[in-house]
Amino acid sequence: MKSIRQNSGPFGGPSLPDFRNLGVWLRILLGTNALAALVALAGNRQLVELPGELALLAASVEPPLIACVASLHALQTRLARLPYVAGVVLVAAVALASTFLTHMHVVGISADATAMARDSVPRELLWTALDVVALLVYFHARARAQSPALTEARLMALTARIRPHFLFNALNAVLGVIRSDPRRAEAALEELSDLFRVLMRDNRELVPLSEEIAVARQYLDLERLRLGERLQVKWEIASCPPDALMPPLMLQPLLENAVYHGIEPSDQPGEITIGFTRRGEQLLIEMTNPYNPAAQPHAGNQMALANIRERLMLFYDLEARLETELQSEAGKDRYLVRIVVPYRPGRKA
Repeated sequence: MKSIRQNSGPFGGPSLPDFRNLGVWLRILLGTNALAALVALAGNRQLVELPGELALLAASVEPPLIACVASLHALQTRLARLPYVAGVVLVAAVALASTFLTHMHVVGISADATAMARDSVPRELLWTALDVVALLVYFHARARAQSPALTEARLMALTARIRPHFLFNALNAVLGVIRSDPRRAEAALEELSDLFRVLMRDNRELVPLSEEIAVARQYLDLERLRLGERLQVKWEIASCPPDALMPPLMLQPLLENAVYHGIEPSDQPGEITIGFTRRGEQLLIEMTNPYNPAAQPHAGNQMALANIRERLMLFYDLEARLETELQSEAGKDRYLVRIVVPYRPGRKA
């Protein structure tokens, strides 16, 4: 099962970065180009010549760098299975091979290819080795700074912020019908007990989307005790991949937001729509609710969205995003929350 514990290897030891993660790609590209710029600046004698030197250096650095990153992306599955030291050796070998092959292809066009290769290849390989060492030291130090204990503590704190609002509303909903409909109140307490177990479990692991939908339905059933027919929900799950994984407790706070800001302020029925779509290697989640600008306590709304953004960052780094926008449908405003996360299939039984 995919987990938030992405900064450590087996038994808590070090691990290589995920070379399929967009954030890792960006840090490698920026780090390598920054080191190349420092090298050019250190060797520069006349400032007016620096732009040209940077352009020449970039022309020699970018091709092997892109080839190396693409190769590591393809080898990520194998790298994830290797011990840390063996993985470091394979990464270094890929980087050096990418530099050598790319360099020989470039200089092979020249008539003086043999002399150029003899003079420049050792220097290029040495520079590549230093770059690999510097980047691996950086990623190792970053992983230690964002150790699993710290990351999990942050995740637990973020999850805990959701609980008081949710439990307060749910208990009030049960109290509201305990005399008028004891059977429904008993069923609601059973649902609440199930939701307690969800809140109290280890929430570091990605969970099947079907579980998240089940939790969301239980939450909505409890809210209907208070709101009755005012709360209408439309599920758009026809194109939803059943095996998709996502962070736990992601839908419930979004629905709580939609109910609190979109349904409660009005005495008229309002509809919340929830849709799931797979687009290639991404899972798109869209949720809309009625919007009344005169009845929006913005602070609470933004706090919940900031909470979810930080949780997405903890699980996916830069590969996930959360966007909001106002839409107008038939003369009525609606508030849209759009979440895009990587599509991670669950294990088949």
